Order: sequence, then C-alpha cells, then structure tokens
Amino acid sequence: MTKKLGFLVNCERCVGCHTCEMACKNYYQQDPGIRWRKVALVKEGINTTVPVREYISLACNHCEEPACMKVCPVSAYEKREDGIVLHKYDLCIGCKLCIEACPYTVPEYNKDKEKVEKCHMCYEKLDKGEKPACVAGCPLDAIDVIDLNSTTETGFTTEYAGFADPSVTKPSTRFIKPVEIKQIRRD
Repeated sequence: MTKKLGFLVNCERCVGCHTCEMACKNYYQQDPGIRWRKVALVKEGINTTVPVREYISLACNHCEEPACMKVCPVSAYEKREDGIVLHKYDLCIGCKLCIEACPYTVPEYNKDKEKVEKCHMCYEKLDKGEKPACVAGCPLDAIDVIDLNSTTETGFTTEYAGFADPSVTKPSTRFIKPVEIKQIRRD
C-alpha cells in the first residue's frame, strides 16, 4: 500500500516558540513577509492561577481534494501519489485564485516575485529519508509527518476551533488537542 503522508501537530506540546516557522524560513531562504508555516495563538486565559495559552502550528494541509489545484488555470499544482500537494513555481502566473480558493488561506503571494508560494512538506528531504525542516527544528517534537494509511491512533482529529470545515477539502493534517485542565476543589 502506498503511503499517504500528513502532518501531525501535537498542540499539547506546542508552546508557540515559532522555531518550526523559522526552520522552514531559513531552510528555503524565504523572502521577508513569506511564511510557509505559521504558529498562531488559539486560546488564552487563566485556569485556576495558571495562565493557559494554546498554540497551533499550521502549513499546507496537503488536502485529499485540494481547492487550490481545482482552480489553478495553468495547472501549477500537482498531487503526488503519497498525498503531498506540490506547487510548480515556474508555471505560476500569480493570479491568486488558489489563495482565494484555499479555505485555510495557505498559499502566500510573493509581491516581489509576483508568484504564489506554499509548503511542499520538504518532499526532497522526505524522499531522502530526512525530516522536513519544521519537524527537525521543533525542540518539543510537536510536529511530525505520519503515514495516514498505517496509523492506528484514535486521538487524532482534523477538526480544530477556527479551522475550516474538514469535509470540504479533506486535509491530511491531524491534530492532538490539549487536554483541558480542570480545577479540583475540596469542599
């Protein structure tokens, strides 16, 4: 059976340090303002006396039914057999239709180059048996690449508060949500 790759983001481990973002940005020497991976604060509050912050690290979801690929007038998107959605930069005309179509607003428009860019899961590293830059760079192992065809884990989800409806494009990214801390009181 062919592998079907997806990112696994463990939001219980992510502390919002942005190291995954910077590892990707540095590896690909991305222009200022361009980020293929983004860390966002999802929730902030206080639980008992402890401040609580919940972060999520997002990049291209390498969807089963990529909206970006469907709307591109020059076929600048291609889906590999392992599920990775590639953007063929040399074919891109910078029309931005893919940005508008993506429910996760993943593709980034590079104004200087007048083309769209996006994460391609470091396929060239994966093909050599190496980890993607974001995965290798995370000091807390909050990001990984998994084979969705062979995982038996039941604690993964495609749904996250504020995240687009996963039934539309069927993203390959899976999340491990943080466990809610409950206050215990003695009566």
